[in-house]
Amino acid sequence: MPEPYRSFASKVVPLPAENVDTDQVVPARYLKITDKAGLADVLFRDWRFNEDGSLKDPPFILDQPGMAGRSILLVGDNFGTGSSREHAPWALDAWGIRAVISTGFADIFQNNALKNGVLPIAVDAGTHARLFALVEADPEAELRIDLAEQGILLPDGSTIDFAVDQFAKLMLLKGTDEIGYVLDQLPAIEAWEVSHPGRVDTRPGAASPAT
Repeated sequence: MPEPYRSFASKVVPLPAENVDTDQVVPARYLKITDKAGLADVLFRDWRFNEDGSLKDPPFILDQPGMAGRSILLVGDNFGTGSSREHAPWALDAWGIRAVISTGFADIFQNNALKNGVLPIAVDAGTHARLFALVEADPEAELRIDLAEQGILLPDGSTIDFAVDQFAKLMLLKGTDEIGYVLDQLPAIEAWEVSHPGRVDTRPGAASPAT
C-alpha cells in the first residue's frame, strides 16, 4: 500500500499533449513487469527512447535538464484515456510523480491513480492556461499540493481549490486501501456481530439458531 499522502512542494513537469492514452504512458509490451520500481524506465518509453535504448534528440521533457526530482506533472486535456492498466500510475509514481494536473481525466485512469498514490487534480480551462503560463514564465516555480485542504498554493500566495472523492481522499491520507479500511473497522464489526442475534440459516436441514 502507498505511504500516507502528505502536503508537498515541487517544481512542475509541463507536458501540454492532449488525449494521452495509457499505452503512451506505459506501452503494452511492458505490462508483464511486476517490479513497480523498474517501471520508471518505461514511463513514456516510446516518447523518450529510440529502439536501441538511447535517448531521443531532442530529449523528451522528463529527460531534459532539471526535470529529475519534480513531483507534479501538468498535462493537457483528457489524460489517461484507453485501456485500464495500473501500470500507468505505477510508472508515474516510480518516476516520482505524486500529482497530475489536467482539465480532465479518463475515469478508469483517475480511479487507478487514486488507488495507487497518484493524485489526479482537475482544474477549469482558465486555471489550466494560467498554470502553463506560470511555468513557461518561470520554469523553476514551485507549487504546493495540500490534499487535506484540497488546494494548490501558487508562488504568489494564492490558492487554487480542487475537488476529490472524499473516500479516495481518506484512503490517500491514511495510506491504505479498501481492504485496509475494512480491516481497521474489525472491532466495530465484531462488536456489531456480538450485539445482534444469529442469522436464520435457510439451507435445507440447517439447525435453527439458539434462542
